[in-house]
Amino acid sequence: MNDSGSKQTIYQWLQTQEGSQPNGVAITSAAVTMTFAQLGEATRSLAAGLAELGVEPGDIVAVQLPNVAEYLIMLLATSARGAVLQTLHMPYRQSELEALLVHSGAKVAVVLGSFKDRSPAQELIDLGDKIPQLDTIVSVGTPTDGALDYAAVSTASPSPTAVVQANVDAPYILLYTSGTTAQPKGVAHSSRHFLENAKRASSELGLTKDDRVTSLAPFSHLYGMFTLQIAMAAGSCTTMIPAFNPQTIVDDLTELAPTALFTAPAHLAPLIASNQLTESSLRATRLVCLSGSAVPPALAQSVDDLLPDGSVIGLWGMTELQVGAYGRPDDPLDTRITSTGRAATGIRLRVVDAEGNDLPSGVKGELQARDSSVFTSYLNDQQASKAAFTDDGWFRTGDLATIDADGYLRITGRTKEIINRGGIKYNPAEVEAILVNHPAIAVCAIVPVPDPTLGERACLCVQATPGDTVTLEEVCQLLDDNKMAKYKWPERLELFDELPMTPTRKVQRSKVAALLSK
Repeated sequence: MNDSGSKQTIYQWLQTQEGSQPNGVAITSAAVTMTFAQLGEATRSLAAGLAELGVEPGDIVAVQLPNVAEYLIMLLATSARGAVLQTLHMPYRQSELEALLVHSGAKVAVVLGSFKDRSPAQELIDLGDKIPQLDTIVSVGTPTDGALDYAAVSTASPSPTAVVQANVDAPYILLYTSGTTAQPKGVAHSSRHFLENAKRASSELGLTKDDRVTSLAPFSHLYGMFTLQIAMAAGSCTTMIPAFNPQTIVDDLTELAPTALFTAPAHLAPLIASNQLTESSLRATRLVCLSGSAVPPALAQSVDDLLPDGSVIGLWGMTELQVGAYGRPDDPLDTRITSTGRAATGIRLRVVDAEGNDLPSGVKGELQARDSSVFTSYLNDQQASKAAFTDDGWFRTGDLATIDADGYLRITGRTKEIINRGGIKYNPAEVEAILVNHPAIAVCAIVPVPDPTLGERACLCVQATPGDTVTLEEVCQLLDDNKMAKYKWPERLELFDELPMTPTRKVQRSKVAALLSK
């Protein structure tokens, strides 16, 4: 196995591709196409622009952009400069941005001048002294008074001193946990750990310079960032769709013809249900990776059926380690559609009971991980860092899982999503796995609500499919038909026009619970 990922930065990966295939297409989208040589030139110009702004090695540069070419160029330029790129999700507004930027100490923020009906650049400007260490705001697209124009910053004359000597052990990217159950926590990763993980995965997934890699997950999330890294490792073309749009996604896929598609179940489920996604839409696709939330086997099978010469795989990852397990394209069909694959090379996984004892294969317990790309600590949070690891150095993922005799991982829920109904505890994931098969349920989540007698009762929160509705009686009948124990049935139903979700389409349970308490 070529282990050069642990010895180089992502900018150095770009240099490798410039040397081997300068005219190879590095990026393509509806807006732009760039070769590796052009991408290298743009990267060095932007690195020089960052240097002129006073960005030094180790400084934090925050980026809030959709899946556009500027995102990849920012990642490469901060790497060339020895700085750290902090990702910010597009839905974040002033409340989230203030907290995250103050916590990280970001020196520069790069955001859109205009996005939908608002100006992210103006919103940051309006925060003013609330983010005292933020020296510069750079506006991409629409010019904004009080912000520098990205076009000017990114066209600085390249300078030999703007590109610094690589330090693969220094942080190069700062991600924040999704905050599905708590406040986001900062996780800084070095090139050595993160890129080694991506390099190995790129090889095991069989990516080459002939591939076209598309992520429907945002680049601001580790899943989308992972796709940028594996494509650069292989010299593949990154095909970009700025944001997922259910009305245009089939046309987007048909036009871009990705060979490797990284997506979430919630992206494809409605397209499968309405028969919009067809073999012709995926005519060039040989690999579809489904991740980000639980994958119903029936959905995975349906997508696999559309790939006569391809494979559907699952993937499990976390901000704290990037990808910890994934299916391989040549795995047996049953494991590809029912599991998240086997441990990533260099990662060790184990399942333990409440006392920390290893459990036999096939027995459910808490999933723990160590080695390779697993982080060492949360940024400025010693208490959370200490609690995240066992005394013998294993990271407590918070996921419940089984690992079978062949090493295939199946995630069954979250330890923090346990519902305690009168002392009887259960994880709602198994109930949700049945309910998502109801034709009127597009997305659902079961969350606990306080009860004076039992402590907690279960509330089913549903985002219905367009034009449909569902009742609690119908839900309970479905669970009864599936022989689900009655104590696990939800006792309350709330309908939502749109459930709050993370950028990778996980329901934000803490926000749902907060809405219910109002």
